[in-house]
Amino acid sequence: MLPETGRDAVVTGPARGQNATMATTETSRRSADVAALFDTVADTYDSVGVPWFGPIAERLIEALAPAPGERALDVGCGRGAALFGLAEAVGKTGNVTGIDLADRMIAATRADVEARGLTTVDLQVMDAAAPTLGRARFDVIAASLVLFLLPEPGAALSAWRGLLTERGRLGVSTFGPRDEVWVELDELFTPYLPPQLLDARTSGTSGPFASDAGVEGLLTEAGYADVRTVTFDLPLVLTGIDQWVRWSQSHGQRAMWNAVPADEHAALRQAALGVLNQARGRDGRPRLRQQVRLTLGS
Repeated sequence: MLPETGRDAVVTGPARGQNATMATTETSRRSADVAALFDTVADTYDSVGVPWFGPIAERLIEALAPAPGERALDVGCGRGAALFGLAEAVGKTGNVTGIDLADRMIAATRADVEARGLTTVDLQVMDAAAPTLGRARFDVIAASLVLFLLPEPGAALSAWRGLLTERGRLGVSTFGPRDEVWVELDELFTPYLPPQLLDARTSGTSGPFASDAGVEGLLTEAGYADVRTVTFDLPLVLTGIDQWVRWSQSHGQRAMWNAVPADEHAALRQAALGVLNQARGRDGRPRLRQQVRLTLGS
């Protein structure tokens, strides 16, 4: 194994090209894994009776303030938490494009779009990390709870900036601190998680998503101006352990469950019950708190 100080000195010529190829292959693999994960949860995503993605998307749209007639892009649109709010804001004279890497997410959301009779919404299966939509096309770009899932967030932000008009604006939502009970719940999964799942959502102590300044830095480095942060607390109110299990398996946290051997799920569930009991309110329902971060730029 080479010492860190000597690695660049000896990796030259074809070896550098080989490293680049390996990096590209790893990025493609991770993107495929994310798509497969969200294909798996498409039927239950945001539909287990726990208000979560909707309230976050609503606050993001409020901060972006899309106007009638504007052109909006929803990056990683999922089941439409931000998509439909954007469509309502820009009205019949505007239009909204939604992209997602998961085919089944797009198919389910397209059915919802058709059921609502919306003719100003276009949906496409596309990688959020490198969208091919044409330069300077959008007035507003929203990316709700997407950026931290991408292999190279900085590169994605740069790509998104090229899609904005001269006066266009971007808003991304990510997670800030959460309460101690939530931390304990996440720590139940930590021993099982591979390195790529140990991001700021689970470790909370390092990386750009661990602080407001870190996410602002990503936008600034990608060329955005007037970068600023808005935060708010979002409560998570549950009926009990069964709903927490259903909810946590209905979105991206499903990857954490997948990392736990199936024969240890029952033990993890029992441990989670003990943690949730600490958070029960007077009505007997567990109540958790998560700070949500909105980072805005133009």
